[in-house]
Amino acid sequence: MKLLRYGDQGAEKPGLLDSDGNIRDLSAHVSDLAGAALLPESLSRIAALDPAALPLVSDSPRVGPCVAGTGKFICIGLNYSDHAAETGATVPPEPVIFMKATSAICGPNDDVRIPRGSEKTDWEVELGVVIGRTAKYVSEAEALDHVAGYCLVHDVSERAFQAERAGQWTKGKSCDTFGPIGPWLVTPDEIADPQNLAMWLNVNGEKMQDGSSSTMVYGVAFVISYLSQFMSLQPGDIISTGTPPGVGMGLKPPRYLKDGDVVELGIEGLGTQKQRFVADA
Repeated sequence: MKLLRYGDQGAEKPGLLDSDGNIRDLSAHVSDLAGAALLPESLSRIAALDPAALPLVSDSPRVGPCVAGTGKFICIGLNYSDHAAETGATVPPEPVIFMKATSAICGPNDDVRIPRGSEKTDWEVELGVVIGRTAKYVSEAEALDHVAGYCLVHDVSERAFQAERAGQWTKGKSCDTFGPIGPWLVTPDEIADPQNLAMWLNVNGEKMQDGSSSTMVYGVAFVISYLSQFMSLQPGDIISTGTPPGVGMGLKPPRYLKDGDVVELGIEGLGTQKQRFVADA
C-alpha cells in the first residue's frame, strides 16, 4: 500500500493512494497515520479495505508528511562509502548516529526555508524507514519485522552550522523545514529489497545525485538492530539512512542552495518530492 496524509498543514487527514493514483480518504478507519495505526494489525486491516469503497478525494490537496506523531527522527551519517570519500571522511567502524529535530518535518512539496545567516545549505536524498512496532534489542534477522514502511526523505543540511561551529551536527540538520518526508509511506510488501533502490536528486533541473541504496555501508536491517541496542524504537519513529555522493559540499568548488532554487528528488517505488528554497525572513 501507499499511504499518505493530505490537507492543510496541521490539519492533515489520512489517505490511501489507489491503483489509478487517486487519493482515497481513510478518516473513517484511522484518525491519523500515527502510533497504533502503524502497528502490523492496523496496517492489515487497512490493506483488507476495498479502495474503491473509500471516499474519493476529488481535488488536488497539499500532501503532508506521510506519518504523524514522530517521537524520534534518527539519521545515519556517512553511510555510503562513496559519499564519505567525497566529503574527505573515512567509513566509520560503526554507524554514525545523529538526531534531526521533529520540528524540521514538513511535507514533500512544501517550501524549504533557508535559515538566517546560512551560506551553506545543502541537499541529501535519503531512504527513510518508519517503525511500525516497538523494537528493543532486536536481532538483525528480525529487524525488518518492525518496519511499517519506507519513505523518501530530504535530509537538508546547513554545513557551516553542522561542521564549522562548536558542538554536534544537530543544529545544522534541524532547522525548520529541513526534513521533508513523503509523499507516501510505502508498506514493505511493495518494496522487494530496500537495499536495491535507485535514488536521484536534481537542482534546478541539473542531476546532482544518481545513486542506489545498494551502496549503503550499513543496511536497513543492521541499522534497526544496532539502534535498538541503545534506545527503543517506537511506532512513527523515522530513520533516515544516509545519502549517496553528489552533495553540494563534495563538489569542487562546493555549491550550495540559494533563494529561489528548486530541488527535485526521488527514490524508486517511493515517489518524488519538489521544493522551492526560500530565504527565511
